[in-house]
Amino acid sequence: MADFLVPSSNRPETDAQHRLQGPIHAQRHVRVVCVGAGASGLLMAYKLQRHFTNFSLTVYEKNREVSGTWFENRYPGCACDVPSHNYTWSFEPKLDWSAVYASSKEIFQYFNDFARKYELHKYCKVEHQVVGAYWNKEKSGYDVHIKNLQTNETIIDHCDILVNAGGILNNWQWPAIPGIDKYKGTLLHTANWDDNIDLSGRHVGLIGNGSSGIQVLPTIQPHVSKVTTFIREPTWVSPVQGLEQHVFTEKERLDFATKPDVLTEYRRNVERGLNGQFGIFLKGTNTNTETEAYFRQQMAEKLKNPYLEERLVPNWAVGCRRLTPGVGYLESLGKENVEVVYGEINAITEKGCLCDNGKEYPVDILICATGFNTSFKPRFPVVGPSGKNLQDVWKDEAQSYFGIAAAEFPNYLIFLGPNCPIGNGPVLSAIECQADYMLKLIDRFQTHNISQFAPKAEAVVDFIAHKNQFMEKTVWHDPCRSWYKGAGPEGPVTALWPGSTLHYIEAMMELRYDDWEIKYNGNRFAWLGNGYSQTELDPTADWAFYIREKDDDEPISRGRKLQLINRSGTVQAAAPVSFTGRKDELAAPKL
Repeated sequence: MADFLVPSSNRPETDAQHRLQGPIHAQRHVRVVCVGAGASGLLMAYKLQRHFTNFSLTVYEKNREVSGTWFENRYPGCACDVPSHNYTWSFEPKLDWSAVYASSKEIFQYFNDFARKYELHKYCKVEHQVVGAYWNKEKSGYDVHIKNLQTNETIIDHCDILVNAGGILNNWQWPAIPGIDKYKGTLLHTANWDDNIDLSGRHVGLIGNGSSGIQVLPTIQPHVSKVTTFIREPTWVSPVQGLEQHVFTEKERLDFATKPDVLTEYRRNVERGLNGQFGIFLKGTNTNTETEAYFRQQMAEKLKNPYLEERLVPNWAVGCRRLTPGVGYLESLGKENVEVVYGEINAITEKGCLCDNGKEYPVDILICATGFNTSFKPRFPVVGPSGKNLQDVWKDEAQSYFGIAAAEFPNYLIFLGPNCPIGNGPVLSAIECQADYMLKLIDRFQTHNISQFAPKAEAVVDFIAHKNQFMEKTVWHDPCRSWYKGAGPEGPVTALWPGSTLHYIEAMMELRYDDWEIKYNGNRFAWLGNGYSQTELDPTADWAFYIREKDDDEPISRGRKLQLINRSGTVQAAAPVSFTGRKDELAAPKL
């Protein structure tokens, strides 16, 4: 028999009244609105569907299709810098990746297929953009304002819990260079690519040497008449992170598809390697020192140009900016049809770029590989019970609780918020543990007469203090210009978690209720109900389930639980992973 379900009500006090009629932990109806149907939003829909009953969910997506950044980014060479078989959910492998580093089109297909397989599209409203969320004091929860991008009509939807899964790397922006509106050639941004533009035989300008620019250059160089690439600062271009690019053979793909243990062990080996790289980001470690020396050697060998080496090899630590595997990038800089212009662009003219060397560089097509707005400030007003707008609160520095919530903004949860492991290791693993943490909060909300939950302000202050102290011993603290720092090279690290991805997963395994401010509808113990248990509502359950022949309980202590979860004792201890080509380097597992 199903649990006793508490009906939905617009009056919070009736929740406590209804609970007195039912058993302990009765499930009330929970209305969830999720912003964004990218990877995080789709995972939230999947997990809610799998683990919960008596809920309703709408995922509002501004694009015409799901999959977020992997739908938007289609520029030449666009790919993920994580090996394909490990850019999947832990429980949902893809058997037929074409190569170790697959294209954005394949990644889009993975997430689109995931949504189709589990019928998640029924929760999604595409071409609907959230433009505001305002706390409703009478109902509790948020009145969410949504613009229908087909009709320009604005509708209002109310929810108990608002989840922002808008992501961090999909709010693209033009570079802040004067005159960009005056350019009369073809202007493109990597995150807003026009597939109808043919670059063949054209003179192309490329602004930027971040991840997108590093992928674009070697892809277009063989097909254009000339590339003039504008670079304003050095960056570390890494060798491929342990796994070289490799197109899988038919036999390898067949083994992956028909031998689950082969694929699972391959994925585990890759993940172990990715999780073994955290030492690179800690100052003074052998891993960091040896990696930097190796990078310098590799960059010099590939550039073969003292002028470029002097300007492109940084004097700040490896990892201060996100490491990007430069497949063919450094070699492309030396090609005959590539001109490197180092320095600032003072203005964009009708013909091209006017640089600080006084020269104008005319181009037929100008590609801006200039990234995204990564301020973490919400893209729409989020107004809490106090009347404060989170956009204003976070305008100078975004300060969250563990990257998932903000003080004084109850019932508001964030995927990949400030100071989560978005650059510390496997990011999809971090997203999964964020989703699980959110579901534990939602479960608590659903089975208790809670009206509001938000992290305590003092918990956020303490977390930020700990984070700042930790960051001083990392390479991220170095004065490089990086999207990891919202306030510039000398500012605090606002993007990254103070530890590894495995460290984050372990920190997020259990809720720390002492860090949360919780308010109730009526008496906080109304959830105890009418004295009956959930077990007594189920005639098929064993009403003496605790009578046993031996103690087979799951571990209670944190240490014993972790040993069970991480399968302690099942893996031979491995040496640390490095980029240096030594025996401890991550290598492609043999099939």
